[in-house]
Amino acid sequence: MKKVRTRSLQWILVRRLILLQAATLLIFIVLCVAALWIANPSLLIDNEAAVAAVKDAVDRDKDGRLIVRETEELTAFRVSFPNVWYLVRDGNGESVRAGNIPDIYTKGFGEVLGGADHATIGFSDKDMRPEAYIENASTRAGTVQIIAATQSSRQQTDGLEINISATVEVARNPDGSRNWERALPALALVIAILLLPITVVMGATTLVTTPAVVRRSFAGLVETVRQAARIDIGTRAMQLPVKQVPQEIAPLVHAFNEALARLAQGYDRHNRFLTDAAHELRTPIAILRTRAELLKQEPQSSRLLRDIERLSHLAQQLLDHQLLDRPSDQRQVVDLDDLVSRVAADFAPLAIEAGYDLAFEPSPNKARVEINVLQIERALANLVRNAIEHGGGSGTITIAIDEAGGIEVRDEGPGIPAEERENVFEPFYRLQPQSRGAGLGLNLARQIALLHDGTIRILTGSWRGARIRMELPVRS
Repeated sequence: MKKVRTRSLQWILVRRLILLQAATLLIFIVLCVAALWIANPSLLIDNEAAVAAVKDAVDRDKDGRLIVRETEELTAFRVSFPNVWYLVRDGNGESVRAGNIPDIYTKGFGEVLGGADHATIGFSDKDMRPEAYIENASTRAGTVQIIAATQSSRQQTDGLEINISATVEVARNPDGSRNWERALPALALVIAILLLPITVVMGATTLVTTPAVVRRSFAGLVETVRQAARIDIGTRAMQLPVKQVPQEIAPLVHAFNEALARLAQGYDRHNRFLTDAAHELRTPIAILRTRAELLKQEPQSSRLLRDIERLSHLAQQLLDHQLLDRPSDQRQVVDLDDLVSRVAADFAPLAIEAGYDLAFEPSPNKARVEINVLQIERALANLVRNAIEHGGGSGTITIAIDEAGGIEVRDEGPGIPAEERENVFEPFYRLQPQSRGAGLGLNLARQIALLHDGTIRILTGSWRGARIRMELPVRS
């Protein structure tokens, strides 16, 4: 089955943001063009505005002389630009002037400027003479040439002036109408040239910033994922934090926490049921044992006692499974020799009664471990009981310790086949179906070892019998 490839939210956001920005920019440009087309504005810089104000004021007096009337518009313009000057000439050489006009503008400009509709006159950056605007305009006094500027020298600026001028000239037909068939491709190219760099810059910025923003926004979620990965059966009551989780993900985390809580409650109910059942079984088993011991010594009564012992052992193993839920703060540092020697002493009568010799080999150097004593005792008890059950009923059962924190339980029985050495650790798995064991002992021992960050395995060698080694971390 092909694995479904998940999509990256980070790159989905990057692609969609770039497309959104490009579309937004395009719509903005279209709207601006449409607004300009509808409004058809006339944008004038200061010098052009000065010429426009003077043009409306040009007239002739009753004697036919050229004059500039002081209109409200011109008066208001003088207030805004006190250094404004202008020079008006008609075709007869008559002129009207006002303000401090630089000498260069009092001279004639020849046939080119005389025949031009309008022009801007400027000088080099080092030249202090100001720019001016010249226009051949139709006025009430006829066609006149108007030259005007808002300052007489560049020293009269306010410190910084920025003039932006844009002229759009559309191709025209011989009759003067606009030729859009020729203009539209060029206009589209101009818009593309203006739009493409902005889109590239915005896209590159989005490509760089969005992953960082997403990672920063999801930092709390990443930590929550790490904590979720650490949840196991021993930390089932753990709740994932939602404080640093993005608001959109918080409902999922809340739902996950609620699911954990329900699972923990169900697991606890299941454990309580097993514990209660095991406790309830112990009473009738004890009664059965007492009554069986009162029977005459016959083969059937001996078999009955063995079956009762098997039931009692199964009930005890069910109770032992509840030890796995003991909190880690109940651990203490102990000498491994002392703990194992106590277990060996407890099982010595049982091993001898079953036909074995029991040997204990302490470590030459002390091995101290931090453990839950009751759990490790039960794990070791299950290993020894397993050896008694499957060791063949003869030979020596040896419990050995080494300074690396290892505990080995050895017997001289038939051993465990290589292909079964993992299966025997599964719950309720038995090598011999008719065995008196319930198949829980090795499984319980492995779980206890794992709770202590230890290991348990079946050793391989040329010796006779089985050797099971449980190794616990040694406290330095």
